Amino acid sequence: MASTETKKDWRFKLHEIIYESNTRAGKAFDVGLLIAIFTSIIVVMLDSVESIHQQYGHTFKYVEWVYTALFTIEYTLRLVSIKRPWKYVFSPLGIIDLIALIPSYLSIFFIGAQSLLVFRALRLLRVFRIFKLSRFLTEINFLTVALKGSLRKISIFLLTVLSLTVILGSVMYLVEQRENGFSNIPESIYWAIVTITTVGYGDIAPVTATGKFVASIVMLIGYAIIAVPTGILTHDLATAARQKKELPEACPTCGREGHDGDATFCKFCGSALL
Repeated sequence: MASTETKKDWRFKLHEIIYESNTRAGKAFDVGLLIAIFTSIIVVMLDSVESIHQQYGHTFKYVEWVYTALFTIEYTLRLVSIKRPWKYVFSPLGIIDLIALIPSYLSIFFIGAQSLLVFRALRLLRVFRIFKLSRFLTEINFLTVALKGSLRKISIFLLTVLSLTVILGSVMYLVEQRENGFSNIPESIYWAIVTITTVGYGDIAPVTATGKFVASIVMLIGYAIIAVPTGILTHDLATAARQKKELPEACPTCGREGHDGDATFCKFCGSALL
């Protein structure tokens, strides 16, 4: 009995460190993991530069395997610390963690295979580890609520902008000459999108006085349009922030997050939350 309780207590403490972020040990683990993720990505990015690779390629290779070992241990501990490890394995974060480990191990089997050098690109999947940042967003989960609340309004707004660009592009097609770049309506709509978003590539530009007048109107509309989605999202963020509730931490059984503020049971596996 004592052995069972000790094992359970050990697993509980490990789960608290790895999955929770409201304790000193949990915060330290998350910060350390985040630093490891960023530095491993930097190593991959630097190794892709030919001049740096020629000088430090061997060093980067050893560093890469150190990170692979660390992330493998971390992945294993995540499986050990929960009651139903397969739930984590097939969860979105679990799949991302596994995919991030695969490229390094694949390189063992494909060393020297010139036709399979394309597999080196799989190392870039390490970038997916950045999604572990979601574990730091528990306290500001209201961002998701705000985005969902503003999605319909922003969608309607974008549909209006799309209709406006079609109209303005068609107008420019009528008033400008083909030799000025407005050879067809799609090209003119492309110009309208580039102008109304204030990107301004300059590859197509009006020449006639009428065209310049229409372009001036499009530019002014563009500045006004930028403020609309910002205002919508800001309003919904403020509303969601006022209604924000403290969310439960990760489920001790499956390791999943994203529960409702008043949840007492995991919505993914049904287990009781701590």
